[in-house]
Amino acid sequence: MTRPHPLRLSTGIAGLDQILHGGLIAQRAYLVRGGPGSGKTTLGMHFLLDDSDSDSLLVTLGEDEEKLRDNARRSGLSLDNVKILDVSPGQASEVGSDVYSLLESWDVEGNTIHDSILDHARQYRPKRVLIDSLSQMRYLSADTFQFRKQVLSLLRTLTNQGATVMFTSEESTAEDDKALLFLGDGVISLESTDYGRLCRITKFRGSGFEDGTHFYQLDSQGMTLFPRLVPNKFFRSHSHTQMSSGLPALDALTHGGIERGTVTLLSGPTGVGKTTLGAQFIVQAAAKGERAVIYNFDENASTFFMRCQQIGLPAEEMVDKGTLSFEAIEPLLYHPDQFSASVREEIENQNTTVVMIDSLSGYQQSMSGEHLQARVHALCRYLVNMGVTVILVNETFTITDTQARVTEYGLSYVADNIIMLRYIELNGELRKTIGVLKKRASNFEKNLREFDITQEGIQVGETLHGMRGLMNGVPEMINLNHASDKS
Repeated sequence: MTRPHPLRLSTGIAGLDQILHGGLIAQRAYLVRGGPGSGKTTLGMHFLLDDSDSDSLLVTLGEDEEKLRDNARRSGLSLDNVKILDVSPGQASEVGSDVYSLLESWDVEGNTIHDSILDHARQYRPKRVLIDSLSQMRYLSADTFQFRKQVLSLLRTLTNQGATVMFTSEESTAEDDKALLFLGDGVISLESTDYGRLCRITKFRGSGFEDGTHFYQLDSQGMTLFPRLVPNKFFRSHSHTQMSSGLPALDALTHGGIERGTVTLLSGPTGVGKTTLGAQFIVQAAAKGERAVIYNFDENASTFFMRCQQIGLPAEEMVDKGTLSFEAIEPLLYHPDQFSASVREEIENQNTTVVMIDSLSGYQQSMSGEHLQARVHALCRYLVNMGVTVILVNETFTITDTQARVTEYGLSYVADNIIMLRYIELNGELRKTIGVLKKRASNFEKNLREFDITQEGIQVGETLHGMRGLMNGVPEMINLNHASDKS
């Protein structure tokens, strides 16, 4: 016989519900732990406010009721419909009232905090209860054993009465804090790190969950959580037809264009034309009615559109038609989880089929010490699974070199196609070349061609013959007649 799935309750935070595989299991108790200012109370408020049709109870042992309600309003959360049982320090003890003193001991019968919470719960039958914070109750207990016994009694009684309980604690290495880890059915840890504010689920009885750390932010709207991207959970069927660049000579290099649903890496030194080449593919797709988006970490929209206009590339026209979107990203203000969530929203809600990320060096600035390789791998695998054509712009750190360097980030394996742009010095003049280094889905032209950007647009010339040393940037002419005589 198949058991029914347990009822799930939303935490009030969509991203948190996602990593909890649907939310909290009802009539259980959950610990939210973290340091001061990590957002424990804010998370609990979201939980209480999610269900407006049932009574919710907030038991406060830290802040008084007036401050709690004021702080909630400042965070964009209103506690007007939430009952608050204020047992914070300094409150007077009054028999028969909802206010009790922290000076009372667990061992004293009558109006203890333990009994007052349960009496209140029996009277109002709340479906959601937040206790903020249980760490304060330790001062009412003689030892860790007594503390654990009384907390366990409180949580069991509340859940048996039909409540789902969330309780907070200050994270510490003390035995009392460790004891709380065993008392809840789930543990949500919040912390501030060098990588930003991170949430981790370390325990969740009766359910799976998304492992690892997930970025969250606190602002005037409360808490927003951005789940870490797990690419293998997504799939959308698509065709592998070729996508033309709109330039016959460039398409000749790639034997028809790049395949849809693949990753193309445009690699080359600064100023060689990588962004313009990527824009050529993007605008051509948008002109044919495909939805495309450019995420630019390096320049703003006005600069980008001005450059496109100067070479006759109608990027702004495609924006006006709604087939192209340009997003300027400030990497120091975006966490990678936040960026991937933005990309997901674009792909899944706008049916976007072409994405360009410019550049990997700019994207690296948002990592705050994390490895770029893992983040780009996950994002590209997600996009490919969703049938999206991906263009990555990568800047190499050398102008010329004896060895052709594709990327300093170890990401060439992610790319299905690699198009290299290079500088060469020829007769004392700096010139540009283009060539295809890799193409998984089909054959490609093995020659290098001259490349230039003019007022008429991108110009791809004839193949370069009669020279060697093109890859190191300083080619030498070959005496073809002399070579023919030797043969």
